[in-house]
Amino acid sequence: MDLEQEHPLSGGNATEGVVRLGDTVRKPWEPTTPAVHELMRTVAAAGIDVPEPRGRDERGRQVLEFVPGSLALDGPPLPLEQLADVGALIRRIHDACEGFRPSTPAPWEPLLPVPGGGADLICHGDLTPWNLILGERRVFIDWDGTGPSTRLWDLAYSAQAFCVNDVGAVPEEAAARLAALVDGYAASPALRAELPAAMSARAEAMWRMLRDAHREGREPWGSMFVTGHGEHWRGVAEYVERHREVWVEALTE
Repeated sequence: MDLEQEHPLSGGNATEGVVRLGDTVRKPWEPTTPAVHELMRTVAAAGIDVPEPRGRDERGRQVLEFVPGSLALDGPPLPLEQLADVGALIRRIHDACEGFRPSTPAPWEPLLPVPGGGADLICHGDLTPWNLILGERRVFIDWDGTGPSTRLWDLAYSAQAFCVNDVGAVPEEAAARLAALVDGYAASPALRAELPAAMSARAEAMWRMLRDAHREGREPWGSMFVTGHGEHWRGVAEYVERHREVWVEALTE
């Protein structure tokens, strides 16, 4: 690769203008970027591997370390042992975020706000296979969706995305994957009890957000609704809700 040339990076759905330049990623600078970078440095200070924020370039873009590897989404499903490791990593990230407040107030706009309010933790918001780099390092990328949330709401999305995102999967096999990730997280009995309903609500919220964006002409979500994402999330929401008792049994044994 020519280190002096910019190379567009594909894979993301919500952010345009993301490129690689040498050992860095350049992407648009958003109103929340200073707070996001501050959180990333806080998480890194807790000993967790994250892409290094490197400030702003001459074109006003944010500069981040490029982390080599492949996305977990592009490989086979993670085995149970690796799912447990992912659960442990998510727990460490949540613990590192505990008590974080940016030095300058940020205009957070979470894509999927916590139902009924009650957000008490600044979270990545998208700790999923499409944001997990696997290689010599295991790193969650794309922190731009960071915002107020809760452990439950954030973990519900991760658990659904890593474990019950395939509507063709045998529910009992998906439940075993779910149990592995949640065991790795070392979730409390109370969190385990709430998780199945929260997974269902989170998947439903994603579908509704895409549907409403299509009705209102909000991009890129509106176009995503009619290019497969709406159908996918409708199916996932129904699958997660239909088999809720299977998830409950797997998490409370």
